[in-house]
Amino acid sequence: MKLSKNFSLKEMTTSSTATRLRIPNEPQPEHLINLAVLVHKILQPVRDKFGVVTVNSGYRSSQLNKAVGGSQTSQHCNGEAADIECYGIPNKQLAEWIRDNCDFDQIILEFYDPADPQSGWVHVSNKLDGNNRKACLSAVREGGRLVYRKGFV
Repeated sequence: MKLSKNFSLKEMTTSSTATRLRIPNEPQPEHLINLAVLVHKILQPVRDKFGVVTVNSGYRSSQLNKAVGGSQTSQHCNGEAADIECYGIPNKQLAEWIRDNCDFDQIILEFYDPADPQSGWVHVSNKLDGNNRKACLSAVREGGRLVYRKGFV
């Protein structure tokens, strides 16, 4: 099933953890709608601009989300979020481009190290109802704890 000209449902639901642990990862109809909106509003524009986009994590069933240690309120479980990277594009630059060019709920620059522009990944989300928070955050580890900071580090 195609969600856009360049994105398939398979690309948005494939998970090595789900395969390895034999966890079902099939979205419900409401999740498919959210995935299609996410793809059209954010991921397809990113692919149009930068070419290749790697989806590290898209939709996650609640069982899969628990297995990967995701938040209990993760937007991945609703089909509203994806973790992405673009080969050859620094993740901070990718996050800034999305901020400046797309409608979004959250962009989280996760585990980015300015000394290594390819480090980490970009978490992006969008809400179907349009009540997007436009939150730009960075996720970093401090003293072994996960901390979210406003803006991009």
